[in-house]
Amino acid sequence: MVKFNTIAIIVAAGRGTRAGPGGPKQYRDLAGRSVIARTAEAFLNHAQIDAVRVIIHRDDRAEYDAAMSALLPHPKLLEPVFGGAERQDSVQLGIESIKESKPKAVLIHDAARPFIDAATIARVIGALENNDGAIAALPVHDTIKRAEGRQIEATVPRNALWRAQTPQGFRFENILTAHRAAKGQQLTDDAAVAEAAGLSVALVAGSPDNMKITQADDFGMAETLLGRKAKQMEYRNGHGFDVHAFENGNTVILCGVKIPHEKKLKGHSDADVGMHALTDAIFGAIGEGDIGDHFPPSDPQWKGAASHVFLEKARDLVIERGGRITHCDVTLMCEAPKIGPHRTKMQDALAEILQIDRQRVSVKATTTEQLGFTGRREGIAAMATATVALPAERL
Repeated sequence: MVKFNTIAIIVAAGRGTRAGPGGPKQYRDLAGRSVIARTAEAFLNHAQIDAVRVIIHRDDRAEYDAAMSALLPHPKLLEPVFGGAERQDSVQLGIESIKESKPKAVLIHDAARPFIDAATIARVIGALENNDGAIAALPVHDTIKRAEGRQIEATVPRNALWRAQTPQGFRFENILTAHRAAKGQQLTDDAAVAEAAGLSVALVAGSPDNMKITQADDFGMAETLLGRKAKQMEYRNGHGFDVHAFENGNTVILCGVKIPHEKKLKGHSDADVGMHALTDAIFGAIGEGDIGDHFPPSDPQWKGAASHVFLEKARDLVIERGGRITHCDVTLMCEAPKIGPHRTKMQDALAEILQIDRQRVSVKATTTEQLGFTGRREGIAAMATATVALPAERL
């Protein structure tokens, strides 16, 4: 069994009757994509999330497959499991379903919160270093009244009140034990389950955008929010270029794929010229220098390093800024080896590392008509471009 450090559980087994007709709200269209697909993608694209499991109603498998079709298959997305009669039952079934993976932590999130951002997810995970649990939350700013029917009885002090959101994260073994102990109590959220077990649960800053779609009118608000978010994104392009000479060997590594050849590429790391060019393109798009700044060749720890480490670093920096990689294009320049038979595997390898769809990854090859060092088969050159979307307010 594969061991994961952090698994996200997305709870999608509810009926959502308050959202009006049209079927369960998590499968409804929201500006061209299903609510649940938007929610799942936020976790699938997060560098600190190793796997995602969705909990669905046993009658909804066809709706789930249709709603998630654009994301399937995905290396992080586990097979969904069926939930129970109540939300708490569904969460426990989800937690029980991943126990053999022995994750360090689990994040529990409502499928109807499609606007969860990468920074909030990271804050919840970070708080688990010193706490049994942590939840995203917002302080209450409105005046709160306690009433009997429609008559006010008292004004409730608000200085210590917070609005709980999801994700709610926990150290796995602790929340598993807590849910087993709370079975049948039907507490209102997973933090309440943890509290009942005496666990320490911290509050971290949530986001006002992290709304939960509950009523029918919420879909209109969600579409307005999507439009505002789209206008707040700025798109940047980065360019990368790299060259490696051949030396004695029998294999080259290009875009993460090993190809038998009469030579190998010479370099301090594994000399994956395509991946190096792409890494520099991403660093360039976000103004983060180049590979040498982050992984200096003078540092012996990077000798012989696999180049996916460099590309993952560039990807993570984009995610930390609340951005996403929307497209990349790599051109390999060489007389040999032949790239065509391996292009699809290269696309798959890069897409998996970058956590984007393969359709957003292009790998091409060309010769230099036997001109220059590549024409003389002395080495391989690569050019790459990357397009990155970043929140405008953080630029």
